[in-house]
Amino acid sequence: ECPLCLLPQPPEAFPTLACCTHRSCRACLEQYLRLAVTESRVLVSCPHCPAVLPPADVRRLLPEPALRDKYEEFLLRRLLVADPSTRWCPAPDCSYAVLAHGCAECPRLTCGREGCGTEFCYHCRQPWHPDGPCVPVAPAPGLATPTAQLAQPEDSAHGEAPAQHGSSRAGMWHTEAEDIKVCPRCSAFIMKINDGSCNRMNCTVCGCLFCWLCLREISDVHFLSPSGCTFWGKRPWSRTRRILWQLGMVLGAPMVISLIAGVAVPVITIGIPIYMGRKVLAGGLGSSLSGCQQCLSVTSSILLSLFVSPIITAIMVGVGVPLMLTYVYGTVVLSLCR
Repeated sequence: ECPLCLLPQPPEAFPTLACCTHRSCRACLEQYLRLAVTESRVLVSCPHCPAVLPPADVRRLLPEPALRDKYEEFLLRRLLVADPSTRWCPAPDCSYAVLAHGCAECPRLTCGREGCGTEFCYHCRQPWHPDGPCVPVAPAPGLATPTAQLAQPEDSAHGEAPAQHGSSRAGMWHTEAEDIKVCPRCSAFIMKINDGSCNRMNCTVCGCLFCWLCLREISDVHFLSPSGCTFWGKRPWSRTRRILWQLGMVLGAPMVISLIAGVAVPVITIGIPIYMGRKVLAGGLGSSLSGCQQCLSVTSSILLSLFVSPIITAIMVGVGVPLMLTYVYGTVVLSLCR
């Protein structure tokens, strides 16, 4: 039985995967990979675990040649985007990549695509400007960069009609721009529903983890830092609210930490023996042990827990309280001073 569609299948309908031992029927795997490639996901994991499917398995299981070509193109784009010397032609309707290794001293680049030949600058990635310095220009939504092409099919799929006036087109882009931002690493256009959902974003092009609110690459503690970015929400905290929260943490930390420790110590000390006693009692009910043996095992587990629980409590309090104090009077105070 396939664990995805829950239908009985013959053994030959379950292809093997090189990344793990999980099995699903070929029809489910093909549909799963079809959706993944359509959504521009290059690193496709197993449907049952985080193991990444190798490209050979993806090519073998993709049913349509067009999807295989699209997957190969995404793999190539991912590799080129990760290369710091790769430059993309800024001309409209051109996504040609120029491998510009060692071109920093001679920054004049020429697109090699047949029929294009656009000249642009290696440093600012804009059309060639022989008489002036590089001027940073924000990427326009109409430029057909490789990352823009990944976002454009979403618009064209809705059958969007051309605007009759320039102002209406500008107004449309301004409305959509609230939900479209740029990856801080590879400049891919990424759309997110502006509903206050999770702000931890993962770019499908380069795999960058970044915050949707501040557009910075993040670590696991970004939303715990006093930066004003929240895991959920539509916008970061204001400067006033952030300062008041940091002042409250600095002034109220001793009382809050003492309260947490005062509640945690008796809960852990008493809760562990009770939990272990109930666990051993529940496990002994279905066994062949006699009543005296069950009573003896429950009593021994409780006595052992009474001996171990103070040690666990001391370790947790001895490690947790200094860590919280270090965070509040180290990270928070430094952020407040800045």
